[in-house]
Amino acid sequence: MTAHEDEEQGEVFFDESDIIDEIDVDEEDLPDAEDDIVEDSDDSIHIFTGHTVACNPTDPVLVATGGGDDKGFLWKIGHADWASELQGHTDSVSSLAFSHDGQLLASGGFDGLVKVWDTSGNLKSTLEGPGGGIEWIRWHPKGHLILAGSEDCTVWMWNADNGSCLNVFSGHGASVTCGDFTPDGKTICTGSEDATLRIWNPRSGESIHVVRGYPYHTEGLTCLSISSDSTFAVTGSKDGSVHVVKITTGKVASSWASQTSSTEGDPESIECVSFAPKFPWAVSGGMDRNLTIWDLQNSSPRFICNHEEGVTCLAWLGASKFLATGCCDGRICIWNCLSGECVITFKGHEHAIQSLSVSSNLEFLVSVSMDSTARVFEIRNFH
Repeated sequence: MTAHEDEEQGEVFFDESDIIDEIDVDEEDLPDAEDDIVEDSDDSIHIFTGHTVACNPTDPVLVATGGGDDKGFLWKIGHADWASELQGHTDSVSSLAFSHDGQLLASGGFDGLVKVWDTSGNLKSTLEGPGGGIEWIRWHPKGHLILAGSEDCTVWMWNADNGSCLNVFSGHGASVTCGDFTPDGKTICTGSEDATLRIWNPRSGESIHVVRGYPYHTEGLTCLSISSDSTFAVTGSKDGSVHVVKITTGKVASSWASQTSSTEGDPESIECVSFAPKFPWAVSGGMDRNLTIWDLQNSSPRFICNHEEGVTCLAWLGASKFLATGCCDGRICIWNCLSGECVITFKGHEHAIQSLSVSSNLEFLVSVSMDSTARVFEIRNFH
């Protein structure tokens, strides 16, 4: 039988005469089938459920998470027997935020509702008005005022204590994707899919400045952060650029192009930006797989920190030199921003990280992922 005929038959039979040598093998030397399966380790100390997360600013173990099942939860790190379900949303819980005094929690959903809860999970009020899903929620730094951006191009502000609507900010031409009060509470900044940044007077609802066109973003804004002295706003966009705007004038103070070479195709989206709490830096992370630490004084990158996959979110570990980044591969990296080095990588999630939050005592980092889990990691060594 020829070799070609052997292949057509699908089976080959050997005669005794075909055997050249025999070798004895100890069964203990044979690899187990399980040895071929390498599982990623899990560095977390607590697992819960969620897609978005917020840590209470005064209670170091109280955490809120929400997700695509229309539910939210209050739970405590290290207290597996305590959890309170936040019921009432009829669509995904998209955003969560605790008031700065830690007394109240606001949840926003794609049902267009904002709900206010106490720290035991009791519903205090339901805030209505937006005609589209809630994109984000922020609290006033000095009181119980809630600001929320909507898919319907508007921004709403309510008094959380009595449920009254204080103002509606209209002017954006597309979904309002990011926004916040300035730390002094005197001004509001919002960014939109319409590629503009708007600066508002919270009392009158007047749009003080509209930042758009050259040299600003050419595509929709994805993220925004405001400096601790309420002077500057840093924004990131789908166009891969980062811009710093002076809030009082509405003028672009610095512009940084994507670190992705133009020869590699279209720029990758910036997904997260922040001012450093202690140093004269800004940071940005995006789908180009980089965390870039920008020197504000020289308008140049101090370090470009490479990741294996895109960077989706970030969180400073208090007012320290350490920064956490969440990635598309489900990993969390802790960076020393003075040296640009990754000091540890946390594993455990199976899909992209969506949000990060740090406990008030700076001992725990809570992450949520597209795998529908929330995980707690110890960070007490990184202060």
